[in-house]
Amino acid sequence: MKAVQFADYGGPDVLRPVQVPEPHAGPGQIRVAVRAVGVNPMDWKLRSGAMRQVAPLALPAIPGSDVAGVVDEVGAGVTGVGAGDEVFGFATGDGYAEYAVLEHFAAKPPTMSWEEAAGLPVVAETAVRCLDLLGVREGHVLLINGASGGVGLTAGQLARVRGATVLGTASPANHDFLRGVGVVPTSYGPGLVDRVRELAPDGVDEALDTAGKGALPDLVEITGTPDRVLTISDPDAQRYGVRMTSGAEGRSYQALDEVARLSEADAFHLPVARTFDLDHAAEAQELSQGGHVRGKLVLRVA
Repeated sequence: MKAVQFADYGGPDVLRPVQVPEPHAGPGQIRVAVRAVGVNPMDWKLRSGAMRQVAPLALPAIPGSDVAGVVDEVGAGVTGVGAGDEVFGFATGDGYAEYAVLEHFAAKPPTMSWEEAAGLPVVAETAVRCLDLLGVREGHVLLINGASGGVGLTAGQLARVRGATVLGTASPANHDFLRGVGVVPTSYGPGLVDRVRELAPDGVDEALDTAGKGALPDLVEITGTPDRVLTISDPDAQRYGVRMTSGAEGRSYQALDEVARLSEADAFHLPVARTFDLDHAAEAQELSQGGHVRGKLVLRVA
């Protein structure tokens, strides 16, 4: 099958189209003919070698974890799904390819595009896990730092479904867009504490940092305690007494069914910022690495 692989750590240019053997579904797994693959920051962090101390790879490696496709193999012990079904979920590895093996997945709603479905798994799981860890519920006020990225947009919409008021930081160009999904926008950077206090004079219950760009001191001041702040990306979390979640405490795979259900009810939508053919994976990762992407970047496979 065709795949995109890298044999050495480095920049986007180390990614190469290759031909590799097809994977096959084992017990508890399914295989899909991939239609689209989501591009996540973790993809380029692993490729660059930035994660080699904590997550070393056996090279050559094929990136990618988020896929959407058509089931064509069902492993022993798997029920409720069959060949020809359309699904999205987490690849066991090697997602930038024509075929991928999945263990955690959900049915793709007919109204959801392949591209949107492929962009969902990581951001949906991360968003639900974060909201649960923070205890976001009806009547709360949540501040999201980095509200226009994939995790931020997903968390904001899901928090709104839970009955929370959501404030979010983003560049001014994204403010109208955030208002359109029910998030009250503000700019990041100096003066954030005062801006948020004007928007939420009764206080903020929880804060979620998805950007990892030095906002933790402000978020702690805004909430009044590091116990009500959570980050997914700031390596200085421990310094400020803030929790950092990577999923090691457990994954929220039920998020896949939740976002599928909400999407069918037209209560959730994840925008696709841009799509690329599989051969242009390097360009997609380079754009992801630059940041400031509204929504998700996705590779089309078939």
